[in-house]
Amino acid sequence: MADTMNIDCKSPANIADALAKTVCVAKTNASILKLIVLGILAGAYIGFGAAFATLVSSDLAKYVGVGLAKVLTGGVFSVGLMLVVIAGAELFTGNNLMLMSVLDKQVPFSKMLGKWTIVYIANFIGSVLLAWIMYKTELWKGGDFLTGIQALKIASAKVNLAFSPAFFRAICCNWLVCLAVWMAISSRNVIGKIFACFFPIMAFVALGFEHCIANMYFIPMGLFLKGTGAAAASGLNLTNLNLNGFLITNLIPVTLGNIIGGAGFVGCLYWAVYVRKNK
Repeated sequence: MADTMNIDCKSPANIADALAKTVCVAKTNASILKLIVLGILAGAYIGFGAAFATLVSSDLAKYVGVGLAKVLTGGVFSVGLMLVVIAGAELFTGNNLMLMSVLDKQVPFSKMLGKWTIVYIANFIGSVLLAWIMYKTELWKGGDFLTGIQALKIASAKVNLAFSPAFFRAICCNWLVCLAVWMAISSRNVIGKIFACFFPIMAFVALGFEHCIANMYFIPMGLFLKGTGAAAASGLNLTNLNLNGFLITNLIPVTLGNIIGGAGFVGCLYWAVYVRKNK
């Protein structure tokens, strides 16, 4: 049994050592062009998960109840991280684990920040691009604007969050996202990576946590729909659904919380436990 476990997955200590000394170092040293292309793809992949979740959540609660609807919505959203991890892309929130290489003195802090910035901007481009494409499909018009109304509800709720709840929800979110990435690295086969992504991502969506890259799809989609028939049919007060609500009210606290949750509660603590003691 012990031999089977060693073949099928890596130990936490092995993952921590690999991340600190090789995986995150390679990411930090990757070319700018590579990071831009893979970052745009990651933003789009997370956007696909967000679009799928919007569709599923548009009317599911009335059939299965609110709690189960949130669980199922989270389940379908996880396809986004599966695409990032298995198909290959660079996601800002997962790249928060690069702090482990900085703590291990493998790369300078300034270089990590530079690569974080590149990937963050590329993720933004990919997410907004997919939101625009989805808007142009006009699929949100179906069923008397059912999906469009749901997209507006999601976006409106996010831009009306106060700083504190947005920040703390974001901490919890990327804590789970980085654990999903951690477990996916642990697995040596595709099925294992799928399940590693599925459960933590399902949990963060079901619990209502905040992910900055997902919000780069959700809120722009709401902005695109603001002047359409979906907005009129929704009956929502969309006063705060604007660029200020997107970039300042939501994206700043959520990004900061995501960094603390991923870099702090996963990267920093696991480095301290499994890598630092070996010195």
